Amino acid sequence: MRYFLIAGEASGDLHGSNLIRGLQAEDPEAVFRCRGGELMQAAGAELADHYREGAVMGLTDVLGKAGKLLRSLRDCKRDIAAWRPDVVILIDYPGFNMKMAKWCHARGIRVFWYIAPKTWASRAGRNRRLKAWVDRLFIIFPFEVPYFTEQGVPFIYKGNPLVDAVDTHEFVRPVEGRYIALLAGSRKGEIKRMMPVLMAAADRLSALPGWEDVRFVVAGAPARSEADYAPFIAGRQKVSLLFGRTYDVLRYADAAVINSGTASLEAVLTGTPQVVGWNASPLVVWIGRHVLRVMDHVKFISLGNLCLGREAFRELVQEAFTPEAASDEVRRLVEDTPYRERMRSDYAEIRRLLGGSGASRAVARAMIEEIRKGA
Repeated sequence: MRYFLIAGEASGDLHGSNLIRGLQAEDPEAVFRCRGGELMQAAGAELADHYREGAVMGLTDVLGKAGKLLRSLRDCKRDIAAWRPDVVILIDYPGFNMKMAKWCHARGIRVFWYIAPKTWASRAGRNRRLKAWVDRLFIIFPFEVPYFTEQGVPFIYKGNPLVDAVDTHEFVRPVEGRYIALLAGSRKGEIKRMMPVLMAAADRLSALPGWEDVRFVVAGAPARSEADYAPFIAGRQKVSLLFGRTYDVLRYADAAVINSGTASLEAVLTGTPQVVGWNASPLVVWIGRHVLRVMDHVKFISLGNLCLGREAFRELVQEAFTPEAASDEVRRLVEDTPYRERMRSDYAEIRRLLGGSGASRAVARAMIEEIRKGA
């Protein structure tokens, strides 16, 4: 069968690559084409277009890249029409993929959506479109099961593929000595907002007695370059930047300060004590609070805390994300052993809730069964 996959950011590229391997194992004759990244390409998909230039966050980013996004949508539609896949698999990235779902459905092309849009957090009206345009939703979080059941959106849940991605990684210590991991997100906008706070927090920690030998390692995001981080790191001798080593950077860190997102759940699975920091442009925050009313529906912004239903680790959101608050929490993570061990105990419970290994292949098997049933 012919599979066309669409991902719009680094985490989608990762999950898409593991899904491709699962589909290959279940369907040896499978052929893949994608709008994705290097990981999906390395897994065996022909890369039609890279997600890098289309990755956006928030209204201001969308407006700034409107022309590129429209061209990307047009090109993606033309490519699918010419390639004639048996199914289009949309991976997260709802702003782009919702438009693709509508277009594919109107032309009788089967649509699967892997990693559901977060309609449980905001924009619940999208559930009507999911029901209308998507043949099957493949969800990856346990708390989504009751939600999408109540919404009446057909779904399949086979666990979370991140468990396999982390557990099969061959870990190698990235640097010698003690260090704190810093993860600023994968988008340019996130990096610009996160890095000043992270660097100021690092400066505060470096000045503490007993912290003279502690370094700070920034895990560079896929599809980003050294130039994205250089203005913030310049002149700081204790700060290093590493690309392509996120799991290693997390695993051996004394603690981590992490932008809310996939990396926070990766820290759970690597056992790394963490504090989550998140800030966005004032316009995005205003829309989220007063128009979408995000915080009316969701108590936490981190996937691990959402899975657990309570706070396993602190979240410093918007005004609360300051160098003082971040550095104070890192210090507690490192110096307060009972506090750190309680967090790791909660991590074990989150891991249990995410299910066992083999999620990518289980999802692949379920997708093939759905295609055959509809043939």
